[in-house]
Amino acid sequence: SGSGKSTFGKTVLGLHDKSSGTVKYKDKLLPQKYKSKDFRDLATSMQMIFQDPYSSLNPRMTIGEIVGEGLRLHHKEQSSVVKERTAHWLEKVGLQADHMSRYPHEFSGGQRQRIGIARAMILEPEFVVCDEPISALDVSVQAQVINLLGELKESMGLTLLFIAHDLSMVRYVSDRMAVMYLGSLVEIGKADEVYFDPKHPYTEVLVGSNPEPDPELERSRPSTAIQGEIPSPVNVPAGCRFANRCPKVMEICRQVTPKLIPLKDLKGEIDRQVACHLYE
Repeated sequence: SGSGKSTFGKTVLGLHDKSSGTVKYKDKLLPQKYKSKDFRDLATSMQMIFQDPYSSLNPRMTIGEIVGEGLRLHHKEQSSVVKERTAHWLEKVGLQADHMSRYPHEFSGGQRQRIGIARAMILEPEFVVCDEPISALDVSVQAQVINLLGELKESMGLTLLFIAHDLSMVRYVSDRMAVMYLGSLVEIGKADEVYFDPKHPYTEVLVGSNPEPDPELERSRPSTAIQGEIPSPVNVPAGCRFANRCPKVMEICRQVTPKLIPLKDLKGEIDRQVACHLYE
C-alpha cells in the first residue's frame, strides 16, 4: 500500500496530471496534460477497470446506461445498436440482458465488477488498466473475475496492466511483473522468474509473505516480516528507499539511490532489471 501503483495506472490514462516524466503509447508520446479531445481520442483504445465496484458506478444510472454510455459518446451509435451491444456484453460477462433496466444497488460486489468490466470492454480497447479489480471482492468471487479477464485477454488480444498486492495473483495473470516500493520500481522481469527467483530484497520479502496452503509447511518456515516503517512519501530519504527496512542494507544504500540495473540470463540476454546496489 502507498507504493504508487494506482496513481501510476491513472496517470498513464490521464486521470492524474503528470508532474514529471513522459508516457508513450505505441511509440506515440502522449500529452503532458490531457484535454477533452485527448480523452475522446484515446478512450476507444485505452480503458480502465476501477478498484471499488461500489463507488465506480453511478447510482442514478441504470446498468444499460452505464455500460452503453461509451458507445453513445464515442461512436455516436443509434439507441438500438447501443442496446444490442450492451445486452451482448452483459451476457458476455455473465449477467443477463434484462438486467439493463436495473440500478447498481440491486447487484452484488462481484456483479458490479462485471458491469465495470463490460463498460470498459464494450469499446473494444487494446489496452486496459485493471486497478486492483478483485481486492474488494470475496475470495470465492475473485477467481471468477480473474478467469473472466483471462478469457477476454485471449479472445480480444488485450494488453492488461494488472495492479494488485498479491504477487501470486499477478503471476497467474501476467506475462511480465514489475514491483514497486514507495513510488519507485525496484524489479522488472518475466512473471515466473520474478516470483520464483526474486532478486531485490523487497521482492524476496513480498514473495515470502504469501501464505503456504500446507499448514505444516506454513508453521515450519521462517518468518519474513519486514521490520521498521515505510518512510514518508513527501519526505523521501536519501539513498535506497528500502534501506531502513532492508536486511541486506550496506552503507552505500543510505547514500546513493540505486538505478535499474539490467541482468543477463545464461544465454547472455537481458531479461531482468533490478534497482539494488548488490548487483552493481
